[in-house]
This record gives sequence, structure tokens and C-alpha cells, in this order.
Amino acid sequence: MTLGTIPDAAYPEYRYDVIFNAYKWDPQVGDSNTVARHVVLMDRGAAGQLERWAERLAAETMLMEEALIGKPHLSKALGLPKRVLKAAAGLSGYERGNNVRLMRFDFHPTEEGWALSEVNSDVPGGIAEASVLPSIAGKWFGDFAPHGDTAGALLDAFRDKVAPGGTIALVHATSYADDRQVMQCLGDCFENAGYRAWYTAPDRLAWDKKRAVGADGIIRFFPLEWLANLPRNAAWEGYFDTATPSCNHPVALFAQSKRLPLIWDELGVDIPTWKSLLPETVDTRAYGSRGRSPSTCSMQGRSPALPAMEGERPRELQGEWILKPALGRVGEGIPIKGTMPEKEIRLVEKAAKRHPEDWVAQRLFRSRPLAAENGEQYHLCIGAFTVDGKSAGFYGRVSPTPRMDANAKDIPVLVRKGGAS
Repeated sequence: MTLGTIPDAAYPEYRYDVIFNAYKWDPQVGDSNTVARHVVLMDRGAAGQLERWAERLAAETMLMEEALIGKPHLSKALGLPKRVLKAAAGLSGYERGNNVRLMRFDFHPTEEGWALSEVNSDVPGGIAEASVLPSIAGKWFGDFAPHGDTAGALLDAFRDKVAPGGTIALVHATSYADDRQVMQCLGDCFENAGYRAWYTAPDRLAWDKKRAVGADGIIRFFPLEWLANLPRNAAWEGYFDTATPSCNHPVALFAQSKRLPLIWDELGVDIPTWKSLLPETVDTRAYGSRGRSPSTCSMQGRSPALPAMEGERPRELQGEWILKPALGRVGEGIPIKGTMPEKEIRLVEKAAKRHPEDWVAQRLFRSRPLAAENGEQYHLCIGAFTVDGKSAGFYGRVSPTPRMDANAKDIPVLVRKGGAS
């Protein structure tokens, strides 16, 4: 796997094309250009391995989600808002086959192979970057081609549930262009196939007899935990107990929490792929003080019982660990030494100590950077999408540091044509 480079003379045209034809309306974050000059060039063997892992992880994730329905004594350990947990009682009517399940699993090259950092279970971004962006970049790399189409896979999944001519409600925070660009990509895809796209805010849906009024299907790009902040007359609880085909149904809230590994062993389901790929994850009350000795990635994730409960002495964790907010997104709140000021790291540690129920500690893996042709090095994250458990495209991001946050650059992923290299 290598990094190819868009020719300098072609980059302005490429960036223009990405902005206007690949729905990249936020190409700049502060002083950072988020449209990479590079392209991930992946051999078919690596692509196939990520796809197999993603499909196995998706199957195991759906089993865990369904095992948590009707078990508030377990789900309360996930760090979810109380009002959302209360609404989760409506999940008892959930049926997998009536809905569409979209997930994105994030993989990182490390010194010891690939590591899995998390699943974006609720409202995974990067759909246009996995659907349109590779086709734009592919014309400069003739031996490589796009691999998968996330938007197309979602369309195919909805065809089985909503006939063309039906209305798909595209639920999002309508004041934000970076949310609308995701919905516009999907809306154009569905309208080109004969559906009607209804762009709407989450509080605009009404419900009648467990059906969304005016919508035959729902695609939600509004985080579940934010629903609890809507006005009380918004009737947002209807999302949890609806017969309208949804992507994603609120059952996704269980796997969105980074605290899910803490209750793995109590679910009664077999999840060998998760346990082999995710670095060890523990309750923050086991995280005494930051380790001083370096460690490599632990590729043997496991789910210990909650250690160091109230009144007990925390066990000392050896090696280096990072803290993660239970419901964090786009790398926010994840302190990695060397990528942010020490003062900010201390603030995060204080927040985790004050509210341990909202955080986890995860063993740090050593990201292995890739070198570009000009000698620059970038850390890489490959998001492997699945739709209803089937592989559905790759979303790439690169960063000069191991931390993948809002400043990371979007990068197309191309896979070699023909046999493995």
C-alpha cells in the first residue's frame, strides 16, 4: 500500500472537481486544506482483508445490538443520556430486516499490522468520499480503480423496502453545510433513481400509528444523543418505535458508545473478530495514571469486568493508554501525546476523572505513517463501510500526526485492478 500524488498541474482542477462534484463543501478547516493531494493505492489482498473483517465485525455488532434490547441494566453502562436510554424502551419492536444498517469501521496501519480503533455506528460520515471521490481521482492512476459505492449500496438496500416514487426523509442538522453535503449526495443518488428526497430537520417529522408522516423511508444524519436536546414538543421518541424503514434505526446507539467493550462478556454472543482487532479497552477507573513506558498496539482486545469500582484501589495499567469520550466523534476529546498541548491533555484527564461513566481508556497502538513521493509522511485511517452487513466502499483520511480529527484530509482510496500485488 502506497500514497500516489495528484500531479501539481492537475491539482487545482482536481480540488475544484472535488468541491463541486464530490460534495466537499467544507474544503478548508481554519488554515488547513482538507482535500489531500494524495491518493491511497491499495493492493487487492489488503482491500479484501479489510472487507472480510468489516463484514464479520458488522455481523457481530448487530448481534450485540439485538442482545441489548430490553436490557436497561446493561445499556445504562454505555454513557448514554438518560432521556435517550428511556426512549430505548421503544426498541422492543425493532426488526433488522425492516431497516437498513450502515456502519463504518476505522482501521489504521500500525507497526504490528492493522488495528481497529472504533465503529462509527450511528451516523457515519464519509459517504461522498467513498462513493464519488475515487472516480474523480482514478483518471490519474490507470492501474487502480474505485472499489465499492456506499451511496449506491444504500440505494440498493432501500429498493427492497421502498418502491421508486416513494419519499425518503433525509434528516439532518439543516443549519450546517457539512451535514447537508452528506444528505445532498444521497438525495441526488435517490432522486436519480426515481425517489423523492425530503431534506428535513429532526424535529419536523411527525408520527402516526408508528409511521413517519409524509415519509416512506428515513435516512438520519443527526446523532441520537442530540435528539434529547430538541424541544419537548418535537416527539423525537418516535424514531425509536417506528415501522418506517430507517437508516440508521436507533438500535445503533448501543454500538456507537466506546464503552460497549466493558459489557461484552455479559451479552451472551460470540464476537471473536471484535476481541481480536480492538485494542484492550477498560473502564477509566482502571486508568490510574498515564503510563511512562512505550507500548506497541495490543492486537488482543478483551473485555475485562469493570475493575476498581467505588471504594477499591484502581489497578495500575502498564504501557501507554489514551482516553476516549463514550460518544466522541471525529477524534474530538482524544488526547494523544505529541499531537496536542499538554495543558489540553490534563483538562481531558480531569474531565474523565470527574465523570468516569462518560469515558473509557484504550491501549494506544503505534500508527505507522506512509511516505509520499515528495518524502512527506502521513498517518492513515481507512474507514470500511458496510450496508446490511456487506462491504460497501472505503473512506480514507490522512494526517501528519496519529490523531485523526477535524483537520485530517480526505483522501480517495483506489484498489489495484486485476490480481493482488
